[in-house]
Amino acid sequence: MSAMLEVKNIQVAYGKIIAVKDVSVTVNEGEIVTLIGANGAGKSTTLRTISGLIKPKSGEITFNGKRIDGMPGHDIVSLGICHSPEGRRIFPRMTVKENLELGAFLRNDKAAVNADMDRVLDLFPRLKERIKQTAGTMSGGEQQMLAVSRALMGAPQLLLLDEPSMGLAPVLVEMIFETIAKIRQQGITILLIEQNANAALEIADRAYVLESGMVKISGTAKELRADDKVTKAYLGH
Repeated sequence: MSAMLEVKNIQVAYGKIIAVKDVSVTVNEGEIVTLIGANGAGKSTTLRTISGLIKPKSGEITFNGKRIDGMPGHDIVSLGICHSPEGRRIFPRMTVKENLELGAFLRNDKAAVNADMDRVLDLFPRLKERIKQTAGTMSGGEQQMLAVSRALMGAPQLLLLDEPSMGLAPVLVEMIFETIAKIRQQGITILLIEQNANAALEIADRAYVLESGMVKISGTAKELRADDKVTKAYLGH
């Protein structure tokens, strides 16, 4: 397997507070990799650094062999990394369709954009029913589907998902995770942050446990599910 994304020893600070101390993560092409850990462990900061929203203090990030740390976010999107942020961050006054079109704003391939629009609406039929509705009037679950779909409209090779199941009813959580598995079947590599460690480890190939801004444990999802320390701390057993 070839490494698509390599994060090497990154350190990220907010002022004097070091949020990420020395994190290294590898994501191979075609994998689902998950970062799990308590709130404040540095998971979202790591994702935001990969997508160019934050510049690391030190360390390096390469995507398909190219250094991307310190690159502006829009350039990183055009290389093929799209981010569905924590808390959804959709545009509430725009319709579902307008939100999806904005996801593709860097693309000039009209026909492919239309094909991708059809594809995401097949993945999330509920959005198809609400295509003309303003996004702010939809339920939390529908807004989450829209956030993921908007990221997919950027035609990513690598999709970054930050807490996709946050605040959702259990039946929707299951649906979101089934859809994440389907997205991978369509050839998209996924790096997932999730509070629901059980669900994340069910679908992931490999996982990293972050604690206080550092990788504490890493391995295959299967190994982590069988690890007593992990199950006690994160899986509620």
